[in-house]
Amino acid sequence: MVSKTMQDAINEQIQKEYHSSYLYLAMAAHCEASNLPGSAKWMRVQSQEELSHAMKLFDHMVDRGGRVTLQAIPQPAVEYKSALDVFEKALAHEQLIPAAIHKLYALALKENDYPAQVMLQWFVTEQVEEEKSAGEVVDQLKAIGESKNGLFMLDRGLGKRGAK
Repeated sequence: MVSKTMQDAINEQIQKEYHSSYLYLAMAAHCEASNLPGSAKWMRVQSQEELSHAMKLFDHMVDRGGRVTLQAIPQPAVEYKSALDVFEKALAHEQLIPAAIHKLYALALKENDYPAQVMLQWFVTEQVEEEKSAGEVVDQLKAIGESKNGLFMLDRGLGKRGAK
């Protein structure tokens, strides 16, 4: 059985994961409106991954007899200055998430909640990949600068991203 303290913290993280999904979906909508279908697909895939993260936490709670309590999801921004701005915001968001995961992991350690520690280790590892992926796109966008041809080529490449 999961403790009330751990249950509340996992419910909070579920909300953060749903918010992340919603944020990436809003970024996908912006990319679609900006005629960047590859970037939009990249963001849609990311949104789906965040949903799967929420469900991993959801299932963990259910499996351990905890009570999932869904919380309100804040409305994400809808306008961005450029493709670079979109991906910089995505990277900044990904850089915020480890703190929440680490806080949750620290709580699992304090509570001697070994099943949560094992489950959260997956999130710790996954977060490294998430930051790397968004950071690479930011670096590529910075390298191409104002080149419309470069943006077109990068966008085509981003459209090839598949779900894990």
